[in-house]
Amino acid sequence: MTDPDVMRLFEECGALLSGHFVLTSGNHSDRYFEKFNVLNQPRHVETLCRELAARLSDTRPDVILGPTTLGVLLAYEVARHLGVTAAYGEKGTDGRRFLRRAEHIQPGQRVLVVDDVLTTGGSVRECIDLVNDMGATLCGVGLLVDRSGGKVDFGEGIPTRALLSLEVQSFPPDALPDWLAAIPVSRPGSTGKK
Repeated sequence: MTDPDVMRLFEECGALLSGHFVLTSGNHSDRYFEKFNVLNQPRHVETLCRELAARLSDTRPDVILGPTTLGVLLAYEVARHLGVTAAYGEKGTDGRRFLRRAEHIQPGQRVLVVDDVLTTGGSVRECIDLVNDMGATLCGVGLLVDRSGGKVDFGEGIPTRALLSLEVQSFPPDALPDWLAAIPVSRPGSTGKK
């Protein structure tokens, strides 16, 4: 799959939205990837995760870790394609990620973190902290969409691969351009916070 193939899939599913959106990071953007419109279709999940697994097979992971909510689906499906175990980083009351079943990641194991749409990398960084807390080794990061155009860095030597990488502008709430501020705000997503 090429970037245009992935973009076309998102567009055909009605998952690429235009308007004024508040993202999970708190930043504002005129483009939003409504991944639920793609990831609610098993055939698309299988296709995207098979491609992500192929692009990251050289990282030789023992475990695929994804953050709740949609990261669980991605971790499971990528792990299935690579023939390894999946683990799921849940959000604790303290804001840190944890494993409900800590035995799913053992010290020394190679862990690949996967996530859906990257803007600032917050969820991925939380999972990386979890990998480090478990005494495991981060071997790579896989993404469906990288909105930063490759600008987010997860550490020297850590391969980060996205099925679609593009630079989509986002703005802090106190620095909105007039053209974006003139558009009514939408808060799509499962929590209403995005």
